[in-house]
Amino acid sequence: MSAHTPAPVQRRFGFGLPGPRRGRHELSADQFESLALPVGDDGVVIGTDPRDAPAVLGLGRPTPFDTILVGGAWTAQVIALRTVGTGTRVAVETGRRQLWTALSQAANSGQQCITLHDVGRVPPQGPSVHSPVLVVRDCGVRPPRGRVVAAPWQPVLTLLPYLSPEAPRLMGSADLVGIQRISPEEAVQVGRLLGLPTADVEALPTLRDGVTLWCAGRSRMYVDTRATEPETGLLGAARRMD
Repeated sequence: MSAHTPAPVQRRFGFGLPGPRRGRHELSADQFESLALPVGDDGVVIGTDPRDAPAVLGLGRPTPFDTILVGGAWTAQVIALRTVGTGTRVAVETGRRQLWTALSQAANSGQQCITLHDVGRVPPQGPSVHSPVLVVRDCGVRPPRGRVVAAPWQPVLTLLPYLSPEAPRLMGSADLVGIQRISPEEAVQVGRLLGLPTADVEALPTLRDGVTLWCAGRSRMYVDTRATEPETGLLGAARRMD
């Protein structure tokens, strides 16, 4: 490989979109230390990784993107709120409207940033590159097939409170799977479904509130979601159960 040939780019599918790549730079490597610009992946900062670096979830994509979160609504709500902060609309399909009402009212300051819909009644959202939409499905352990599905600029996040007979099908077709604290029996099942090593299977029943193991193919990352002061005032402290 010559000195001017760029190294192959390793994509971290599910953990953010890679930014622009160039074969050469105008500045030398030593000069980059003088730049204080946070250059990284595009997406929503959902917490910190084990090295205490920002963990970015790349939701806005020109292709359909399905995410499954086996965990608590608190984490899904933090993701929804931070997604609104990036200029993305959020449509919540839920049978627990009372759980999402305060979040929706707080976010909708002058415009409908977060809309709530009964299960099976989400209207077409009209997503585009200029108006992306995140659809959050909080429909219990047996979510029906949604009328509004993942599409370009319209990712779908499906929340499961725990594993159910529907989980293998949903997780098998998902692009990204997040797992919070589950029972040892559920951890064994998830380990088989996702091909997790023994260390991760043993760790899942011991995860703290707010910690999620995100899996995309062979890539895995533990993310600690810590609420900001305004988020804590609105949503309370991190919790696994609702």
